[in-house]
Amino acid sequence: MSKIPKVILLIERSRSFGRGLLHGIVQYSNLYGPWLFYMKPEFYRKGKKKSHKWFRAPDADGIIAHTWDTDLINSIVNFGLPAIICGLEKPRRNAYRLLTDEFAVGRMAAEYFLERGYKQFAYCGFDDMIWSQQKCHGFKCTLAKFGFELHVYRQPIAKYLHKADKEQIHIATWLKSLPNPVALMTCNDDRGIDVLAACKITGLKVPEQIAIMGVDNDELICNLSHPQLSSIALSTKRAGYEAAKVLDKLIRGQKIAESEKEIFIHPLHIVTRQSTNMMAIEDQQVAEAVNFIHKNSRKMLQVKDVAEAVGLSRRALEQRFRKVLSRSVHEEIKYNRVNLMANMLIGTNLSLSQIARLLGYPDTSNISHYFKQQRGISPSDYRRKFAPK
Repeated sequence: MSKIPKVILLIERSRSFGRGLLHGIVQYSNLYGPWLFYMKPEFYRKGKKKSHKWFRAPDADGIIAHTWDTDLINSIVNFGLPAIICGLEKPRRNAYRLLTDEFAVGRMAAEYFLERGYKQFAYCGFDDMIWSQQKCHGFKCTLAKFGFELHVYRQPIAKYLHKADKEQIHIATWLKSLPNPVALMTCNDDRGIDVLAACKITGLKVPEQIAIMGVDNDELICNLSHPQLSSIALSTKRAGYEAAKVLDKLIRGQKIAESEKEIFIHPLHIVTRQSTNMMAIEDQQVAEAVNFIHKNSRKMLQVKDVAEAVGLSRRALEQRFRKVLSRSVHEEIKYNRVNLMANMLIGTNLSLSQIARLLGYPDTSNISHYFKQQRGISPSDYRRKFAPK
């Protein structure tokens, strides 16, 4: 009987990012395993041992880790087992990278807020976390293309003020200095909760004065908050599956292609909840038109349908749309249709022909051309690249 691979998992389990990776890893194991897993003991079983020492299991075959601790990363690499590490600066011999496209995450948040008509923007993250800085960079660069500046929160210099209860006062003071309405991105959902708590301290209304966006789409965290937190969903399940696939090759001594040495986690879509469920559009009829398009994105809308719904001539609506949002009504319709298609491709098992019928397309060639024109990738390639296995 062939030996069952034993894999160490250094992955945090209390948040959706880590759980998503674990779901993907387990799915691969169920299909091509079985594997036996070693996981970090819970706090009550650690005793006095340092938390990064337990993983030196003598009979383990490989490691998948999510950590930004440089000492721990070096320990894993020096241990010599095949490893996939989220936090590794660059691929090394027998140790490859699992990384999030943080710039794309920031870009997605900026595009979302711009599409809703915001003119003022802010970012709240962690100053000493590279992944937070990279999200901020993507957010800032995208806004700069449209001529907008970004207000960035800076943490207190004194480390003792970084504790949640103390820092909330500091965040609240910063929030009061911002113009409003303002669209604010946070580096993750936990930081989004910090900002929501600071808003309660200041009396700022969410989303009327400040719209707040998290990252990771941890449904428990987002839905328990008040108001519920909008968030960017990531392809962690797919990445976990791909990480397990590459690790399996390493364990078996198979050749690893250059393209497999870096496994990316991509932003998938934004789940809109109460914290951003509002348009920052002063022109009431343009705001109504945007809402009408959002609510009817499954239908084959024409510009005249939108104009009739808000009581304007087509010409008047187009002029006001371009003045307020710098895009045409038809572009807004296409944007929403393609977002809906992308969510269906990732979040359902519907075939492309079924999606085409649901959205009113006569055949898949039309929907494929439409999608590729907007996203630069075919629907089938998009599903292969981003959908969970």
